[in-house]
Amino acid sequence: MNKEVAQLNPVQIWENFEKMNEVPRGSKKEERIIAFTKKFGEDLGLETIVDKTGNVIIKKPATPGMEDRKGIILQSHIDMVHQKNADTDFNFDTDGIQSYIDGDWVKAKGTTLGADNGIGAATIMGVLASKDLVHGPIEGLFTIDEETGMTGAFGLEGGILKGDILLNLDTEDEHELCIGCAGGIDTNVNYTYDEVAAEGTAFHIQIKGLKGGHSGCEIHLGRGNANKLMNRLLWNTRQKFGLEIAQIDGGSLRNAIPRESFADVVVAPESVEEFKTYISAFEKEIKTELHATEPNLVVVISAIDTPFKVMDVAAQDALLSAIYAAPCGVVRMSDDLEGLVETSTSMARVKVGGGNVLVQSLTRSSVDTAKFDVTNQLDAAFAITKGNVEHGGAYPGWTPNATSQILEEMKEIHQELFNKPAVVNAVHAGLECGIIGSHYPNLDMISFGPTIKNPHSPDEMCEIDTVSRFWDYLKITLEKVAKK
Repeated sequence: MNKEVAQLNPVQIWENFEKMNEVPRGSKKEERIIAFTKKFGEDLGLETIVDKTGNVIIKKPATPGMEDRKGIILQSHIDMVHQKNADTDFNFDTDGIQSYIDGDWVKAKGTTLGADNGIGAATIMGVLASKDLVHGPIEGLFTIDEETGMTGAFGLEGGILKGDILLNLDTEDEHELCIGCAGGIDTNVNYTYDEVAAEGTAFHIQIKGLKGGHSGCEIHLGRGNANKLMNRLLWNTRQKFGLEIAQIDGGSLRNAIPRESFADVVVAPESVEEFKTYISAFEKEIKTELHATEPNLVVVISAIDTPFKVMDVAAQDALLSAIYAAPCGVVRMSDDLEGLVETSTSMARVKVGGGNVLVQSLTRSSVDTAKFDVTNQLDAAFAITKGNVEHGGAYPGWTPNATSQILEEMKEIHQELFNKPAVVNAVHAGLECGIIGSHYPNLDMISFGPTIKNPHSPDEMCEIDTVSRFWDYLKITLEKVAKK
């Protein structure tokens, strides 16, 4: 634990956050953080439930005399995205996140920070442990596996929660009140191919230094996608030099813009010098195109031993053409909310080698018909490979409620507290509200939080002062709802 971070204001949040970050809590590996959260509730003497999916529900009685007021569900997810820089020596299964203060921000050393959504979960813990807050009945809902399928939200049972209002603490821009989100669907391409003997001079290609980030919240920023850039390089060098592919390994997580891609390739000896020259020219070309968004992009090649096998020519050409043709990035902006992405898709993972191909994309949209149109485009692009294309893991969006009572109350509180209006918006990312709302259709829901930048990447950081203001905003909201 970094004691300097733990003692930041408000200590009710930062101390809990630092304790959480000592516990490995990657998606699909939440056993220890579930146990940690369960113990937290039990140590407070509060009713604590772990449902069959692994979600933890902790119930705190109302301030005396306010038992009949509207109940509030405070909700965050306790898993985090595991991403680290290639040169960072870190084991997410055993090591605690190493946070530190950098000016106005809290960051982590070479890894994701886990503020998404650890800050929200730590805030709920602060409310549950507090002895001086004024509030009606409180239920803390800590969901699991939000980042890789929203399993916790999908598995939440009806009837366990009794509250009337749900405050989701997973929005990442201060002063924003989120009232809607996009739905999503995964596309996985899997198939096998024949290998042939490799002949020629081999190289290892690296595309790295990209910013990456959240493939929903940051897809509109025009950042480079390492998988698409690598494919562009390979497609062009295939046409020019007859390049052959031994393996490709790009991206790592389904919901992150890929920051790095690596490939082992073989070229004819007589083409080596021209190949090297082209790689240098390609790097300059891409850096010129992406100079504003990707200033640290680099393309590196190094000689390696010639591998035993490469893809057969037909399979290689089909794969490169399919990836080139597949949509990636913003597809359409919203007609209803200025600046909001309606539909997008991101090619998150490309892994090729040993006779097997895996390509993974995540498509998001607030319009279901548009979402499925993009999956049709992906079907069409990969038809040339004759591979198995599957779509799954679909989750619903959250339709904005313009007559929400909690929205009107929180807009008033925001104006009084900050002397300016809140920004009411929807987000092009998957929040759990839509799924939870399908289990509890009468909930009045809103999402808000402090400022977190670059989630899902090792550049993730949380702005310190916004956490303090977020805490004040939440406390006043709880009190005003209780006093109505």
